[in-house]
Amino acid sequence: MADGEFTGRHVLVAGARRTGASVVDVLLEVGARVTVADADPAQLDTLADRKAAFSTDLTALPAGCDLVVTSPGFRPDSPLALAARAVGVEMIGEPELAWRLGHDPAVCPDGPPRWLAITGTNGKTTTTGMLEAILLAAGADAVACGNIGLPVVDALRAGHRVLAVELSSFQLEWSPSVAPFAGAVLNVADDHLDWHGSMAAYAQAKARVLRGGIAIGGLDDERAAALLRAAPGRRVGFTRGEPGPGEIGLVSSRGVGTIVDRAFDDSGAEDRHPAALATTGDIAPPGLPGEANALAAAALARAHGVPAAAVAAGLRAYAPGAHRGAVVAESGGVRWLDDSKATNPHAAAASLAAHSRVVWVAGGMLKGAEVDDLVLAHRGRFAGAVVLGLDRGRFLDALARHAPEVPVVDVGGGDDGRMDPDAMTRAAAAASSLARPGDVVLLAPAAASMDMFRDYAARGDAFAAAAQRVAGVAGREADPSSDTP
Repeated sequence: MADGEFTGRHVLVAGARRTGASVVDVLLEVGARVTVADADPAQLDTLADRKAAFSTDLTALPAGCDLVVTSPGFRPDSPLALAARAVGVEMIGEPELAWRLGHDPAVCPDGPPRWLAITGTNGKTTTTGMLEAILLAAGADAVACGNIGLPVVDALRAGHRVLAVELSSFQLEWSPSVAPFAGAVLNVADDHLDWHGSMAAYAQAKARVLRGGIAIGGLDDERAAALLRAAPGRRVGFTRGEPGPGEIGLVSSRGVGTIVDRAFDDSGAEDRHPAALATTGDIAPPGLPGEANALAAAALARAHGVPAAAVAAGLRAYAPGAHRGAVVAESGGVRWLDDSKATNPHAAAASLAAHSRVVWVAGGMLKGAEVDDLVLAHRGRFAGAVVLGLDRGRFLDALARHAPEVPVVDVGGGDDGRMDPDAMTRAAAAASSLARPGDVVLLAPAAASMDMFRDYAARGDAFAAAAQRVAGVAGREADPSSDTP
């Protein structure tokens, strides 16, 4: 490989987990000198076979370092970020590194891959998976990557020519020059305000995905629509209503919705003859969130030039991931649903809206978000509520103010910052005592999981196991037709 932009540079890689390991490998391949820093020596041990230097100091830069590639968790006001800024050393994230490597002829002699990028408070992973399925149905050499699990640098190294890239606000904060061929903002609601410092800063980070040639935004979400109106380049909206010119939306007839494209024809040009892409029967998960995600995925795929027939084929092929509204147990007329992925109030609201009578299992780390509006909007659905986790006091206060008639059980947990998987056993027992035939026991926490669980998946697994014990059944496989992002 010929010398490129990173050959001979001394790069500090902050974070030694999966993405950090991929960053180390690609930097070594292109001839960089690498130092890896992680506060956990055990994580550094997993990279001991790499030809790199190692450090547990995340407050200072090693001598001679001229670039920092950080994991998304480091805030702009973290000691490491402040140390880099003080000496004029640039700090970027893994997607930004992948973007620059893709434009380096020494790494990609055939030119960079095409980025189709997705961000939003909720629905990113579902939309990214749908987009990948549509692209594959069209025969594209495509892969889903980024925040969905596969690091972008690994997708780049594998040689894929079209990247369906899920990007979090953290990743976008550290991506100063990423400008996707087409980028979409699904929605913007209160989340990660503790990290970004304000709603304005959070929204501005999301807006970075719209800097490329085609900006796509959700017209049914006020904040996403505002970001779209301010975006440079060509703007395309998607809506669950009937689309206007330059939009993609739903047209309903006799109870069946059809995704209609008034933005693109098969060559990507303006379309004066609306194209029917798919029906709502092709979409899983069904309902409002799934439809919105499918519209966004269709818009991104059409921006790439995917033919209409591939949109329906891809949506039919897509299977939603776990912990997005899956039925995990059913007994005595009560269904138990795991939507642990509803990690903020906006996602929990969509999950609650799908059911008429709910025993709500909620709580965790709110990350600066408020739950009063959520409780107020859905109080008529609550047959009961079970709260747990670090910020459960705020859930209890909101329920007492706005839904005093709803029976509530506080099962504790999260106060000492230690893992507490038994909390779900207590929660399931309490929920069972509140539920009646016809009710849904819904884990839609509206909060993050790290106060008591490794991640949202571990929280969902604990809920499913507890639900199956309490219900006295073996449980059901995750229902691929039920998903809330």
